[in-house]
Amino acid sequence: MKFRESEVLELKRSTSELKEAVTSIVSILNKHGAGELYFGIRNDGEVVGQLVNEKTLRDVSQSISDNIEPKIYPEIEKVNMEGSDCVHVSFSGDARPYFAFGRAYMRVGDEDRQVSASELERLILHKNKDRVQWDNQLADCSIKDIDASAVREFVKKANLAGRIDFGFQGVEATLGKLGLMKNGKLLRAAQVLFSSKNPVKVQAAVFAGVEKLTFIDIQQFEGQNLFGLLKDSAEYVKKNMAWRVKFGKLEREEIPEIPVDALREAMVNSLCHRDYGSPQSNYIAVYQDRIEIDNPGAFPENLEPEDYIFKNEPSIPRNPLIAETLFRSKDIERWGSGLKRIYDECKENGVKVEFRKMKSGFRVVFFRPKPSIETTQKTTQKTTQKILDAIRNNPLVSRKEIAGIVGITEDGVKYHLARLKKAGKIRHVGPDKGGRWEVLGRS
Repeated sequence: MKFRESEVLELKRSTSELKEAVTSIVSILNKHGAGELYFGIRNDGEVVGQLVNEKTLRDVSQSISDNIEPKIYPEIEKVNMEGSDCVHVSFSGDARPYFAFGRAYMRVGDEDRQVSASELERLILHKNKDRVQWDNQLADCSIKDIDASAVREFVKKANLAGRIDFGFQGVEATLGKLGLMKNGKLLRAAQVLFSSKNPVKVQAAVFAGVEKLTFIDIQQFEGQNLFGLLKDSAEYVKKNMAWRVKFGKLEREEIPEIPVDALREAMVNSLCHRDYGSPQSNYIAVYQDRIEIDNPGAFPENLEPEDYIFKNEPSIPRNPLIAETLFRSKDIERWGSGLKRIYDECKENGVKVEFRKMKSGFRVVFFRPKPSIETTQKTTQKTTQKILDAIRNNPLVSRKEIAGIVGITEDGVKYHLARLKKAGKIRHVGPDKGGRWEVLGRS
């Protein structure tokens, strides 16, 4: 039998490496909560054996007892491996974080790495999640602030998805069945999901280029429940990206430049897994070459997006009550599958996507296919013509009025007016307030 070190198995040549073994036990406990260790087997898997007597077993037990906090109670026994005596240590514990010689370690592959301050904080928060978990705390609003129609619609969706087996029974009773009440009081998860007193804001903007220099449009979505934020965010992106038409035998099909399902998955994940304790907003930024979706919620340390895409790493959601509720309505699938679903959808449609760990949170970047010159020109010409027509019809028209006529924001109007002035197609006569516009030439 050939042994191989892993995230849950450590091999030591002999008990002369007892200190290193204690560190390995702690790192495995902090990552997986249980594991095994052998003395008498080299790290390449070769069994070399060692002297094992009562003192040997007692020394191992004593070292573990004296140097690991909180205390654990492993099973330590003499075993015969390939004709040689070895020591087998089996251990487990659910009181993370664990410390060896006063320091915390985390298992990464077959290595033991010292835990950073932020990762240690995460372990402590996970240990005390029932007390400090944000969405499990009492809400800042009451039952009367819950949108009954939103709860009713959720129950309908969850029943159609086959993930609940009860109907709407009134707001309080239904939220209680969903686990969104505690001792008859509303939890923050319910506030975010079903109340307009949701503290989250989504900032959305369309930029003229590939940097945050000039924006054509900017919006802020707030004062609505999570489902409303998701709907408005999705509509905003769909409205501000390119679509092409494919004609079939009997009907036409509109195809987006970026898969809508992937975009929506990224947006719902950004709202589900954000750090609700952070005052930062969620962001949607539409550039000429890409669309970025940001959320304030640091990616788990010692893990990479690829771990969820290719290795099926299990997810520990930051807001489990919110995540569980969204799962029931089929707005998300099983925890940890979101990144893989985005990646697979984009790969199938030939769209490049990147997942970026940021200091302030996490970002999903969808790269837009390069639009044809003809498509770009037609879009610009259409907007320009509407603005020129509005000025011809009313030289005293304001930017706000033009925005209403054309269907873009005042900032977008300002951008296009500046371009037209620079091109010599229009001019403004008189003061900024009270002046008039003139169309020059035959534009």
